[in-house]
Amino acid sequence: MRVLIVEDNMALADGVSRAFSKMGLAVDALSDGEEADQVLMTQNYDLVVLDLNLPGCDGLEVLRRLRKRGNKVQVIILTARDQIQDRVAGLDLGADDYLTKPFELSELEARVRAHLRRQSDQANPVIQHGRLRFDTVARRVWVDEDALDLPRRELGLLELLLNRVGQVVSKDQIADGLASFDHDITPNAVETHVSRLRKRIRSADISIRTVRGLGYLLEKP
Repeated sequence: MRVLIVEDNMALADGVSRAFSKMGLAVDALSDGEEADQVLMTQNYDLVVLDLNLPGCDGLEVLRRLRKRGNKVQVIILTARDQIQDRVAGLDLGADDYLTKPFELSELEARVRAHLRRQSDQANPVIQHGRLRFDTVARRVWVDEDALDLPRRELGLLELLLNRVGQVVSKDQIADGLASFDHDITPNAVETHVSRLRKRIRSADISIRTVRGLGYLLEKP
């Protein structure tokens, strides 16, 4: 799952990015409202964490343009503006949540999990594939009762494949799903991540098949 953080306090943005990465999320961070608006025109995200006091373009204007384009991505406003009129304005423009600074990181993480669970549109966000279970909100994987400790990108790769069981997923689709602004994913890196994931889930008797010239396919159990 991909998250965009729009925050001009670089230390705060870095801390939140690190926390989200530990949750197994692919994270991009921007500090300018106009740049965020341009990126949101072309990139797809599962969640946006949006400050309001931004250079270039106010966060409320970023939100207004986003909703005007019909983009329904979930948005959490994270801001120092704590007046009721600011909350009302943000929620009326289409924000899904509003959290004021200072805040506890654990609360933000809990709200993110709640929004991702809601987005999954199911009471139980666990994907079952044969002997493997993947909790898409807690970002944890088990084979039978044994927990698997997967690095962030292999976790993201597994999620991509589980959401497309029986379908070929191209290297470009995988690269787009795993990349962030700071770290592009090359075709060779995709091959490496697939190879490592195969080894890690081997005990679950799950097959990731290479479809020559097209990509990879997670076979049905």
